[in-house]
Amino acid sequence: MSEKTLSKPKASSDFAQKELDKAEAQFEKFDESVKSMTLDRMNEAPVIESESQTKLSTREQQASDGIWLKPSRTLSSREKFNENYRSEYNHAKEYVPFIAEHREIIGEKIEIWTKPFAGVPAEYWEIPSNKKVYGPRYLANQLCRAKYHRLKMNQNVQIGTNQFGTDFGQLAVDQTVERITARPVTEKKTVFMAGNF
Repeated sequence: MSEKTLSKPKASSDFAQKELDKAEAQFEKFDESVKSMTLDRMNEAPVIESESQTKLSTREQQASDGIWLKPSRTLSSREKFNENYRSEYNHAKEYVPFIAEHREIIGEKIEIWTKPFAGVPAEYWEIPSNKKVYGPRYLANQLCRAKYHRLKMNQNVQIGTNQFGTDFGQLAVDQTVERITARPVTEKKTVFMAGNF
């Protein structure tokens, strides 16, 4: 079976061929703008500020007993743990108090897998939303990183003209949205900062 190569389509008239060439140039320009959207540029988009779902005073946070989390499932790792990272791992596995919040489905239980270092088991966690819990620092940090980027067409940017008029719109990063987050809990004058537990 021979492979057929796709060739550039030919138009029946010169006018149609010119329009076809313009459309191809506009598509290439759009393709370049999408490729130029790197992860670094996306991460510069502002994060939507949101109010905490759980309204607890500092006294209530200190008084309430938290739930101590344990992984529901564990899958062992075949890799060997690199002992050069032992101190970082010991710091990451310390239990810290936090309140996990599901931003997309408010009040829904959060289910997440973690594997913070090569050579440690993968763990499946079921975390209740809007309650004080104690979990490893690496779990809280992973929850804080659960974000996505919302893209939109910027209607004020002119991208091309043709005989029908002027085309507007360029794809741009609008906002960064938290899907899940972990709020720090103040406990006995120790504060753990969100994103940096």
